[in-house]
Amino acid sequence: MKELELLKNLYFQDLETRKNWYSHVAEAYNKFRPRYPQEIINGAVEVAQLSTKANILELGCGPGNATLAFAQLGFSMICLEPSLAACNLAKQNCVIYPQVEIQQTTFEEWELETGKFDAVLAATSYHWINPEFGNSKISQALRNHGNLILLWNMTPQPEYEIYQNFREIYQKYAPLLDRYEDIETQKEIVQALGQKAIDSGKFKNLVSEQVVCRVNYYMDDFLLLLSTYTPYLKLDIETRTCLFTALRKKIEDHYGGNIQITYISAFQVAKKA
Repeated sequence: MKELELLKNLYFQDLETRKNWYSHVAEAYNKFRPRYPQEIINGAVEVAQLSTKANILELGCGPGNATLAFAQLGFSMICLEPSLAACNLAKQNCVIYPQVEIQQTTFEEWELETGKFDAVLAATSYHWINPEFGNSKISQALRNHGNLILLWNMTPQPEYEIYQNFREIYQKYAPLLDRYEDIETQKEIVQALGQKAIDSGKFKNLVSEQVVCRVNYYMDDFLLLLSTYTPYLKLDIETRTCLFTALRKKIEDHYGGNIQITYISAFQVAKKA
């Protein structure tokens, strides 16, 4: 939840800061961020009743973690991504899908194409959109009866017992990061995020489903994964290095160099009002 609170302030920062927020970790983001389970993709497509001829606008596609799943189903897509590094990775990842166009731009700067899209997709990116204008612009981009599709992979959490063993390290180097989100908390966060779309008055009939995911990571891969999340990006380099060195030693000494993480993956679909 803390990460989402931090991101609320990001869309008030200058545009260049937001454009380049993930740029220096784009490769790690591409390699280590979890993909969305196929059942989540299929569920979103079914609820949104997307035909194979549907046009999708994706907001903040990153390196294409969700884009590929929809491209493989044959949808035509225009995908917006402000980071040049992530944009280039998305183009590489989607090169075999000619119906997918990647544009390096922010949603703010994108020239509105009114009533063109059957769905607007935001995969763990909706919280980057300034609600003061974003929901209205999304609604205008949608055709009548079009859908807003939100996908979420929540912040991965180690088992609670492991987190307890990490607490001393976090308290020493980054006490603001000493927090734990259990499954119920993550479900509440997802529900609150979807409700923001409904509260805007631009969307209705929210349908939300989620699954619990568990993934094993080697310690170095786990730390690279953490490096792609906003609370860790906000740390100064020296603090992050000390934190990660201590975490790495703890995982190596106590858990054989591997760690299992758990998180909620979810879709939410809401119709244009």
